[in-house]
Amino acid sequence: MQLAELKDHMQKSVEATQRSFNTIRTGRANASLLDRISVEYYGAETPLKSLATIGTPDASTIVIQPFDMGSIGTIEKAISLSDLGLTPNNNGKVIRLNIPPLTAERRKELVKVAGKLAEEGKVAIRNIRRDAVDEVRKQEKNSDISEDEARDLQEEIQKLTDQSTKRIDELLAAKEKDITTV
Repeated sequence: MQLAELKDHMQKSVEATQRSFNTIRTGRANASLLDRISVEYYGAETPLKSLATIGTPDASTIVIQPFDMGSIGTIEKAISLSDLGLTPNNNGKVIRLNIPPLTAERRKELVKVAGKLAEEGKVAIRNIRRDAVDEVRKQEKNSDISEDEARDLQEEIQKLTDQSTKRIDELLAAKEKDITTV
């Protein structure tokens, strides 16, 4: 595995962690809260954003306007069954989600969830590092590279790993601040 390819894999893990953070509810409306919601639509699981226009008219409301009005009930059901903890209000044309202010207890829970997602991102990065180091050791064993080259490559791999985990820690700190700020 080339270093550029390794860096790319680690960057994708960091970006995936960032997307996971975006699905955590803070005190204000954000359309990315609904990114994980899938709806049973004509027998297939379909992402909600493919079935409707999602908007945030103000800081405490998300409005979902389905393209097909026949799907409004299934969209409402999917949101109700999700882990968002939000109750959809359906007026027949649009679904409104009111985002209540977070309690101190709920904020603590969300910080824990963010920490768990950050740890999952770090584990993914460490797995990428492990695979890359194994490959370097295999190349060294097969005499494709020298012992010095192998050590240098392993040091580079560790530097990339440290940079990526540091970035996840920075994203986590920003998300924790976002959650705890009233």
